[in-house]
Amino acid sequence: MPEVRVRKRLTTVEEIFHEGGPIASTPLRRAAALAVIQNPYAGRYVPDIVGFMDDLRPLGMEMASALISALGGNAQVIEGYGKGAIVGSAGELEHGALWHVPGGYGMRELLGGAKAIVASTKKVGGPGTRLDVPVTHINASYVRSHFDAMEVGVTDAPCSDEIVLALVMTTGPRVHARVGGLKASEIKGEDGLR
Repeated sequence: MPEVRVRKRLTTVEEIFHEGGPIASTPLRRAAALAVIQNPYAGRYVPDIVGFMDDLRPLGMEMASALISALGGNAQVIEGYGKGAIVGSAGELEHGALWHVPGGYGMRELLGGAKAIVASTKKVGGPGTRLDVPVTHINASYVRSHFDAMEVGVTDAPCSDEIVLALVMTTGPRVHARVGGLKASEIKGEDGLR
């Protein structure tokens, strides 16, 4: 299996006090952890790539841990999450899909077995490409107040033979959420949806 070669990592935190309405008593915090790695399959078609997911698992755990630390160190305050990947132009979209298991399960494990599927997106692009990483509630995908996204990117990545891997976590709903639907306090926690 290929070695995971990291060129750089980036962690960023946003604090959102308001979106034009009243100032929130507790600001929403959302954070992104990104890693720029070499794409071991760039420039060629490789039929069997599944094994690289196992190689990425430790990186998924490290990035999830970095996010929890960036948001204060207490996994209990995390309410939303998402993941994504930007594949350099010598790669293919499927190379970004390799992040599904290591990124998603890394966060779910460190958050105490969160039940909801981790929302995800991926695309192929060059240096400076931006990606809107979707966010949903960690235990129930239908909680509308937590439908969100965080834009991520790295100025000089991905190069053609690289992949930018991204994880995002949030501490709560959108700061002025008020469109109804299932509330976080109403989660049953049975199926990851409701």
